[in-house]
Amino acid sequence: MSSSPSRSGVFKAGSDKRLEAFGQSISFDHRLYQQDIRGSIAHARMLSKQNLITADEFQQIEKTLREIEGEIQRGEMEFRFELEDIHMHIESRLIERLGDVGRKLHTARSRNDQVNTDVRLWVRDAIDRVDKLLVQLQKAFVGRCEQDIDVILPAYTHLQRAQPVLAPHYWLAYVEKYARDRSRLADCRRRVNVCGLGAAACAGTSLPIDRKATADELGFENVARNSIDVSSDRDFVLETAFVLAMIAEHLSGWAEEWILWSTVEFNFIKLPHAFCTGSSIMPQKVNPDTLELTRGKSARVLGNLQTLMVLVKGLPLAYNRDLQEDKPPMFDSFDTVEACLELAIPIVEQSTLQRDSIASRLDQGYLDATALMEHLIRRGMPQRSAHHLVGTLVGMAQEAKIPLSDLTDEQLRKADPSLDGSVRGVLGVEKAVQAYQSFGSSNPDRVREQVQYWRQQLQ
Repeated sequence: MSSSPSRSGVFKAGSDKRLEAFGQSISFDHRLYQQDIRGSIAHARMLSKQNLITADEFQQIEKTLREIEGEIQRGEMEFRFELEDIHMHIESRLIERLGDVGRKLHTARSRNDQVNTDVRLWVRDAIDRVDKLLVQLQKAFVGRCEQDIDVILPAYTHLQRAQPVLAPHYWLAYVEKYARDRSRLADCRRRVNVCGLGAAACAGTSLPIDRKATADELGFENVARNSIDVSSDRDFVLETAFVLAMIAEHLSGWAEEWILWSTVEFNFIKLPHAFCTGSSIMPQKVNPDTLELTRGKSARVLGNLQTLMVLVKGLPLAYNRDLQEDKPPMFDSFDTVEACLELAIPIVEQSTLQRDSIASRLDQGYLDATALMEHLIRRGMPQRSAHHLVGTLVGMAQEAKIPLSDLTDEQLRKADPSLDGSVRGVLGVEKAVQAYQSFGSSNPDRVREQVQYWRQQLQ
């Protein structure tokens, strides 16, 4: 017969070994052992206060659970497929040590509400870890702003040169993205931080438990209101997976951009060699493998979200064993995002802009064209007319292979009699950057204000 505590007297035969191997989750859910022990101690304390177990029994249970936790931390517990999961491993060891006292721990509790609580505790801790890493990454970008304050970069739309911007303005764009990620994490965390313990299998219990006391001890903000919903609820896992997918998307976009910037063709940035690799045949190569892997690993995080969405599609209430399969993609998404963030931070801190290369080509692409158009608008010309006229001037400059500021007075008047040499006062990337006025723009004063804002926010 199976030795699993989950098999009651109704069973007339032991588990088929193939089922034990097929149905086990201990190979991955052992990661929940600290949360399981924490939840079990809180549950036992509540049982003691409600006189469902004695104070002495609670003390025995707590002491033994702490000992079991130490064994797992030291790698001394043997994980066996026939015990299925981490919950059964811990309870089985407790019963081995305490006999009937250990058997009392599962009073007024099902594995359904137990695992839901354990996963919520784990996800809550993992969210906090990711949030701290996002803050460090934001600080890394803000930390670059002062050293790069005088660098002008071409901003791109459609991967074509568009307008000039200050490098710190570029860095703060990433800070904004990760701020939205942090906001989503915080919002998601509120829905994670709901305690389902005490809902039992699906209908609650007739025993006089105190669910709020357990929730308070575990640091949950609220108690789940519906016992049927508790055991089947994995919304919080899916929502977290979505937020992690968004973080992965943002990291992937950043990685792609810096991969391009590190090429000879762009030559905008030099990546730290500690995070690059070489070629097995070409000795000159310095490959941005960390960034490429960051871009590639984002696919796993997106795939995990898809897996979880399909996993719960059409599941009837309440618990179904399908939900055991939520943990591998959940763990993998957190592991992958945390690993990418841990490497992104030093890459951002240690990379250097190729100032001379950037500056040498700022006159290419007519980055000041929009500044000239807006100058004409300020002089009273309708926007569409100014847009068309500046396009004509750009065409003339392209044909002559010169910047807009090198157009002669005669060429300007040929395009429009109202134009004269005074328009050159707004041309050039430096003047174009100074001309920005709107809140959130790349004007040097506005950028310094935003840098100061983020320094204060990230203290």
